[in-house]
Amino acid sequence: MPLDTALALMGFAFVMSVSPGPANFLLLASGANFGFARTLPLVFGVSLGFLSMVALVGLGLGQILKSHPLIGIAVKTACGLYVLWLAAKIARSRSLGSGESTEIGRPFSFAQAAMLQLFNPKAWTVAIIVTATYVEPGAPVKSLIALVLVFAAVNLPSISLWAASGTALRSFLAHGNRIAVFNIAMAILLVASMAPVLLAAAD
Repeated sequence: MPLDTALALMGFAFVMSVSPGPANFLLLASGANFGFARTLPLVFGVSLGFLSMVALVGLGLGQILKSHPLIGIAVKTACGLYVLWLAAKIARSRSLGSGESTEIGRPFSFAQAAMLQLFNPKAWTVAIIVTATYVEPGAPVKSLIALVLVFAAVNLPSISLWAASGTALRSFLAHGNRIAVFNIAMAILLVASMAPVLLAAAD
């Protein structure tokens, strides 16, 4: 991949990775509730889930979705239901996470994070745009591998900023009912980030 193309891709990857979205709101909430170390499986799951999606779209999944609109509608519907479930779990949490594991007192797992990306409309949109823009028709596999590697180098530290930001809020949120208010706010933002997709699916 030429240097100018790689730099352009890195800029695109940073903006798309660090901008608000369902996964980043979830990372912020997890960092605040459980700290950075216990949020790391979520960070890696979000990143690997997205990069796997980019690879699959680049290998032809994106074209299948374009050719079969009903599959897209099904994905959007599943996306809405899954994010609503995640938001409900976050909103029900009323205290900072400890070492104990309870129904709503443990961080989301690596597998749950990776699954979130499958139902993340922002991730699908970015995957389709980036593969259509940066995968070279003459060398699709080689350019796709380069794309995934460059995006990974930017995506992982970028989304980690959300988990770190949440962690930095822990001492502030430990007083009174601040964590409860914060979790409800995060749940609302998580659902709000899905509103355009839910409305589109209903049309």
